[in-house]
Amino acid sequence: MFSRDSLTPLKMLLFSFHATNTIILSYLPLYLKYKGLNGTEIGWVLAVGPLASIFAQPFWGYMSDKYKTVKRIIQICIVGLLVTSVIFFQMNTLLAIILMGAIFYFFVTPIGALGDSLAQRRAEHFGVSFGAIRWWGSVGFATSSLIIGEVLTRVGIEYMIIPFLCFGVLALIVSFGLTDVKVDSEPVQLRDVSAIIKNKSFVIFLLLIMFLTITHRANDSYIGLYISQLGGSEGLVGFAWFTGVLTEALVFATAGIWFRKYHPLVFIIIAGAIYSVRWFIYASVDNPLHIIGLQFMHGLTFGVFYLAAFNYVSRLIPKLLQSTGHLVFFATFFGVSGIIGSLVGGSIIDSLGGETLYYGMGILATMGTILITLYHLLPFGKEAYVHQRDQ
Repeated sequence: MFSRDSLTPLKMLLFSFHATNTIILSYLPLYLKYKGLNGTEIGWVLAVGPLASIFAQPFWGYMSDKYKTVKRIIQICIVGLLVTSVIFFQMNTLLAIILMGAIFYFFVTPIGALGDSLAQRRAEHFGVSFGAIRWWGSVGFATSSLIIGEVLTRVGIEYMIIPFLCFGVLALIVSFGLTDVKVDSEPVQLRDVSAIIKNKSFVIFLLLIMFLTITHRANDSYIGLYISQLGGSEGLVGFAWFTGVLTEALVFATAGIWFRKYHPLVFIIIAGAIYSVRWFIYASVDNPLHIIGLQFMHGLTFGVFYLAAFNYVSRLIPKLLQSTGHLVFFATFFGVSGIIGSLVGGSIIDSLGGETLYYGMGILATMGTILITLYHLLPFGKEAYVHQRDQ
């Protein structure tokens, strides 16, 4: 159906998977509320995803590097997603939902990282921009946020599994058209993975970007609640997601024009500075429509930051361990940062309000931007070029 060199299956995979991800990220809290869970219980369920990703991301990354295939691991995870989601959505008690949710997220969370890892390798193979491939995921997210929101408003949140399975099955079908990138090396061994842990630049970089990623993940979890506190409706929450992800897609799509001009750390610093300004402005507004109008900053923060950070990690990690390195990065961004952002952010917004939460996020992002700037000026930040030459 597709030629071996076609990027269409990969683009369709990113589109369909991120469409399913929209459904989980945007509407699972409403579904759990429909199931009868209170806010605290919903928070525990949402924390299961980042927790599972801390274990799932490195595990599946290691398996991908060991057996030298991203395609087959993606297919295993998609099959796991489809099977476990059916069981997960049948659970009714808190304990059953949490336990089944952990298994469900174990298969779900690595797919995005593996897809991006394959996109990075294919982009290098064809000499095209990674963003030009990755933006299809953002298009899927934005499209789903509008269409599925309208569908669920009409038919009821209890039927959210139907569009979820539809996009999931589509992802599985197109995955058979994927092409792996050949790696001419011996299969990775556990002892090889220690090279990642011993890579000081990589470890320090992950620790520093958490100052930014914690704020990003806190916003993911609580922007809807903050809009609600400001008097906004659920419809405005959906439109906020659409607006933000649309600008993210534009940033990815145009990355080939602007991204290669400077060192990726320069773009991370720029994104960090915009993150700081963004959170301080969010903290100062008193109208939910102002949040919608400012959501274009999502593309200038997450879009720029993610492209640059993913590229920098690819420079730091030897090609033999690319999948493992990418998934460790994902585990830090969406796992550890997700847990901290959700738990601490939830406590702050409940006790002190959204304004205080966003002011705190602004301060944290400012600290992170300063530290990453220092990192860039010190030898650790320049070590990526050494790794890149040695690969």
